[in-house]
Amino acid sequence: MIQVEGLTQSFQKRNVLEGVSFYIHPGEFFGVIGPNGSGKTTLLSTLSGVIPVMKGSVRLEGKPIGNYSRKVLARCVAVLQQDALPPVGFTVREIVEMGRYPFQNWLGDDVPEAGQLVDSILEKLDLKRLQGRTLEQLSGGERQRVALGKVMAQQPRLLLLDEPTTYLDIGYQIQMMDYIQEWQRETELTVVAVLHDLNLAALYCGRLMALHDGKIAGIGTSEAMISGEMIKSIYDTEPVVLRHPVVQVPQILLQPGK
Repeated sequence: MIQVEGLTQSFQKRNVLEGVSFYIHPGEFFGVIGPNGSGKTTLLSTLSGVIPVMKGSVRLEGKPIGNYSRKVLARCVAVLQQDALPPVGFTVREIVEMGRYPFQNWLGDDVPEAGQLVDSILEKLDLKRLQGRTLEQLSGGERQRVALGKVMAQQPRLLLLDEPTTYLDIGYQIQMMDYIQEWQRETELTVVAVLHDLNLAALYCGRLMALHDGKIAGIGTSEAMISGEMIKSIYDTEPVVLRHPVVQVPQILLQPGK
C-alpha cells in the first residue's frame, strides 16, 4: 500500500525527517509513536500529500504520491485529526455528507446510493438521533464521532489518524478506536495512526514504528516496541511494563522521576 524510501524532509535548514524508509501492507493497522518533535506530524502530512516530498520517495499503491491530483488523492486517502471539523452552524448530517465531496461532479451531484451510505454511517456510529443537531450542541466525543463519519463517507482505502483521541475521556477513546478497528476489519482498510498513548497503540496496532529526532528508532510488534529499554531510549523515562491480563499485549505504568 505504502512504500517510503530514504525520505528526508527539511524546514529552515533543519532535517525534521532523515532517511526514513518503511513499508505498510494493504489492510494493516500501523502505529507511529515517538516524543514531541520527532517528525510524526510531518510524516503524516507527507503521506497525505499535503507536504511535497523533498528527498527520497513515497509511493502509494505503486505510484509516487506527487503524481496524484488532489481530487483523486481525496478518493483514496482520508485524514482524521484531533479537531478538524468545520465551523459551527452545520448539522451532523451535513458534515458527514461533506465526505462525499471528492465524488461529486461540478454540479455537486453524487451517485444515487450516497444518501443510503450516509444513513448507514449515521446508524453505525449512533448519530441518527443527532443528525439534525449542529456542532455546538454536541459533546466532544460526539463531535469526534461526526468527524469519523465524515471520513467514512469518503470511502478511502487509506486512513491517516493524527492523534484522534487526544481530547477524549477514556470511554470515548476506546469507543473511537473500536469503531475504527471494526471499519478497518470490515473493509480491509489500511490505517496509519499517530498516537501519543502507548497503551492504545499496543492494543490496536499490529505493528509500531518509533521515531526519534527524525529517524526510525525501531519497527516491530508491540511486544518488541513497548519495552522498558525502548521507551527509555526515545522518551527518556523509565516506565513499568506489564502484560495486559486479557489481550496479552504490553501496557505501561508511569512512575515518578527519581
